[in-house]
Amino acid sequence: MSRPRFSERSAHESTPNALALALAEARAAGRPLYDLTVSNPTRAGIPYDADAILGALSSAAALDYAPDALGLHTAREAVAADLRAHGVPGADASRVLLTASTSEAYSFVLKALCDPGDDVLAPEPSYPLLAHLAALEGVRLTPYPLRYDGEWHVDLDALRRARGPRTRAILLVHPNNPTGSYLKRDELRALSALGLPLVSDEVFARYPLTDDPRRVVSAANDAEVLTFAMSGLSKLAGLPQLKLAFTLVAGPDDDVRCALARLELIGDTFLSVSAPIMHALPALLAARAPTERAIHARVTRNFQAIRAHLDARSPATLLAAEGGWYACLRLPRVLSEDEWALRLLADDGVVVQPGYFFDFADEAYVVLSLLTPEPSFDAGVARLLERVRVVVER
Repeated sequence: MSRPRFSERSAHESTPNALALALAEARAAGRPLYDLTVSNPTRAGIPYDADAILGALSSAAALDYAPDALGLHTAREAVAADLRAHGVPGADASRVLLTASTSEAYSFVLKALCDPGDDVLAPEPSYPLLAHLAALEGVRLTPYPLRYDGEWHVDLDALRRARGPRTRAILLVHPNNPTGSYLKRDELRALSALGLPLVSDEVFARYPLTDDPRRVVSAANDAEVLTFAMSGLSKLAGLPQLKLAFTLVAGPDDDVRCALARLELIGDTFLSVSAPIMHALPALLAARAPTERAIHARVTRNFQAIRAHLDARSPATLLAAEGGWYACLRLPRVLSEDEWALRLLADDGVVVQPGYFFDFADEAYVVLSLLTPEPSFDAGVARLLERVRVVVER
């Protein structure tokens, strides 16, 4: 009997790498660990208004099924009102799409813009999930570099060279994960001048670490080209388990109407967002304030704590970050990223993500989550920096 043939786009490397194996072994042995990769807010000691959240989920309206391809109007209006209150004055419910996640929003937008074999431009370094999302749509991901010279910026010349005859869109992450760099106004103007649709992932946009008048609030503001600005409850309210994201479609009216018509067809095909979550959304957005404040306080405090641990003699360098939940450290190249991560785990019980997870162009970098609870974060960073000092001085 012949075996089934599977698609190339669903193929992936399933063999655990050395770091994953070592981490699994350490956890199985019950070793105390300082996990500097914590990114699940529900497991990070973040406060929630539990009564308001659970009350919102108990609405009797959830017993009724009234499907809407773009999402229930009341939920979309709540999203639009929230966006207007936070610096996106043109947000309108008629231009909002609800999906079960920003990953699904990427999938819908790529379906609307691309045929199999087309390509989209994406930043590098960036979140590794983007490559999988593109591959599952039969779309090629073509990287364009982010450069660091004391701050991060888009290499516009390299991006222009990366554009090909089948390039259909430019992906943006605002602020970038993991570099924490926001899109600046001059960068947005230059990107818009290329005439390609922009897909802007803005899930971390409400968590700035610095102020900078050069940055845009959202790529959707005064959009000159077709633009899809995405966010959702996962980061905005620290509620990844409730599975709801939203995309604001902006740009020239004719382009927006065409895009929404296609997204409506795609949304009607899947109808993936649950009615209880959509009915609860206005109350969930209203209840998020203590959680959003706590997350912002945590990531700001932890970023400042790394700075306090470092001094001019430290062989490790903290890269500038403007927002988001992550910090990037450059370590001496006396070891590879894998060797640093394995050494830190074996000798110090410190868990970090090596830079190649995010496609850093060179070595050696490690990425830390600023969402890590403070005591574990402080102890883990202190151990990490001491290990770097010991290795370098030997």
